[in-house]
Amino acid sequence: MLDVMPRVSDEHLAARRQQILDAARQCFLRDGFHNTSMQDVIAEAGLSVGAVYRYFPSKNDLITSIAQTVIGGADDIFTELARHEPPLPLTEALDRALAYVDGQTGEDGMLRLAIQVWSESLRDPALAEFVRTTYTGFRERFVAMARRAREAGELPADADPTVVGTALFGLVPGYLMQRVLTGSPDRASYLAGVRTLLAGPPR
Repeated sequence: MLDVMPRVSDEHLAARRQQILDAARQCFLRDGFHNTSMQDVIAEAGLSVGAVYRYFPSKNDLITSIAQTVIGGADDIFTELARHEPPLPLTEALDRALAYVDGQTGEDGMLRLAIQVWSESLRDPALAEFVRTTYTGFRERFVAMARRAREAGELPADADPTVVGTALFGLVPGYLMQRVLTGSPDRASYLAGVRTLLAGPPR
């Protein structure tokens, strides 16, 4: 009678894949994409060469998976904000989006890798297409928020939701970039500036 190898569960496979991604994230945060080798990731994960290459045949595959993880969490938050009932005032929606950024820009924060992803997308066509498609989707979430704000009377009836949503979305990566590169401003100060801009000159 032939011996039958025990079947590896889906949970085990998912856990092993996540173990490798966690190791890659630590390496990328510490040394950057280009200064990290597959051997570095293998050593960080504490796994065999074959185990790592089974899931990720190349470093580019790891970078793409990390990018998907970085961006996926933001998409969940932005989608929730766009569908919130009742619709949130735009500055409150922005505040919640920036709170997510704050929670992911610490030393081990996933969004610290976002700037590396942007840079890598300039040389990797496949990653560039992924980033373009994903960020276009992000922008559409903010356009939806602006459309609902106009319907609720928060914006003038003749306001263009596409224009407003595009500008509103731009405030999020702008805040992220400043936080990662300079360590400031804090969220309260940033929002105070946004509210002042939205208020316009005294009438």
